[in-house]
Amino acid sequence: MTQPFDYFIVFAEMRTGSNFLEANLNAFPDLSCHGEAFNPHFIGYPNREELLGLDQGARDADPARLIEAVKAEPGVGGFRFFHDHDPRVLDIALDDPRCAKVVLTRNPLDSYVSRKIAQQTNQWKLTNVAKRKEGLAAFDAAEFEAHMAALQAFQVMLLNRLQASGQTAFYVAYEDLQDLAVMNGLAKFLGSGRALEALDRSLKRQNPEPVTEKVANAPEMEQALARLDRFNLNRTPNFEPRRGPMVPGYVAAPRSGLLCLPVRGGPEREVERWLAAIDGAAVEELQQGFTQKTLRQWMRGAPGHRSFAVIRHPLARAHAVFCERILSTGPGGFGRIRRVLRRHHGLDLPEALPDPGYDAAAHRLAFAGFLAFLKANLAGQTGVRVDAHWASQLAVLQGMTEFALPDMIIREQEMTAWLPVLARQVGAPVDAEPAEAPPDAPFTLAEIHDPELEALARDVYGRDYMVFGFGDWQAG
Repeated sequence: MTQPFDYFIVFAEMRTGSNFLEANLNAFPDLSCHGEAFNPHFIGYPNREELLGLDQGARDADPARLIEAVKAEPGVGGFRFFHDHDPRVLDIALDDPRCAKVVLTRNPLDSYVSRKIAQQTNQWKLTNVAKRKEGLAAFDAAEFEAHMAALQAFQVMLLNRLQASGQTAFYVAYEDLQDLAVMNGLAKFLGSGRALEALDRSLKRQNPEPVTEKVANAPEMEQALARLDRFNLNRTPNFEPRRGPMVPGYVAAPRSGLLCLPVRGGPEREVERWLAAIDGAAVEELQQGFTQKTLRQWMRGAPGHRSFAVIRHPLARAHAVFCERILSTGPGGFGRIRRVLRRHHGLDLPEALPDPGYDAAAHRLAFAGFLAFLKANLAGQTGVRVDAHWASQLAVLQGMTEFALPDMIIREQEMTAWLPVLARQVGAPVDAEPAEAPPDAPFTLAEIHDPELEALARDVYGRDYMVFGFGDWQAG
């Protein structure tokens, strides 16, 4: 019978019971687990010089060699892997469907307290209860929150990578380690043809007391935990599709080493004119149409270059996009989306502008309907694409990070202060100031702005308001 896997990796953390799990895996004659094979501080186990014929230097030079040695063993071999182990191994294992994934989890508070006690007593394993050392943990709220955040981020990353590659893992909770049926089920999953009649009991649980009895400052711990949002009640749900870096839209000054990473829906034309002006050039001389290859060449050829992105108040951005892309029936307008909004989303839009019957009140009503559409669109509830002109600015910037980070994120109202600073940093010859964007037409936001529109925009772009610190929109 063909083995389902060539090797296995146990994703765990300190004080999650991984030693106990390894002891029981090694009790199966056709399975072998080699400790923390890729711990950056030792190879396999503390005070070991080599593992499967490789020393630590050889492993660090080429981690794939040790993986191949594990695969070459009789039966199915594997190792334990913590979030701070060699990241190169993570990519090798996660991309390999012939590597079995086992995920061991434990209540993060229990693992944190257990680790604090072990650090205090220097007792990391217990085989003889008579030699147990007692200690109390000192709970540190900031340290625990960082511990929990790191664990959650690693677990989410594992889940997403497995989902994206069409793989699954065998999940084991700390409490499952005492269940013989679960251990035998795990062995079967890994491809073992054997079963245990009893678990390995050589390792003893070190701190069986309730967690409040293991902490020196339990009242402080309870108060700190009460502040944590365990169920993430205040999280702003995000269903937007992930965006790429959109490198072809990047714009560089004609000669100075300044690069704009545009956020659609912002003052793009004004920034482009300013980029040309700092070199005393025409807009047609701007460098555009990059590929990732040509942009890397530009970066290498422009030492000391600077890059930036300009963001706009979410409500002002949505209104500008509504006027330019939805109301407009000329070049640049989104005619097909306009028709969908009229037919299926109830927006009362004029056939063409100017239209005597389309006054400020009608404009406000139509714009409010557009904001309602944006909320549904960003939540994945419409059949219309999430266009870059109204995608959240946070999502756009996150997409940019797949290629490069902007050196500076500038708010539109602060362009006159910060863009000249960037120009001086790259030695641009002309001291130019950016122009203000022209007022929206046929009506400005100031003519229709009210608290209800502001609330609608916050409902759509809550993350942009929060992350970038936007307050209510103000004219001028």
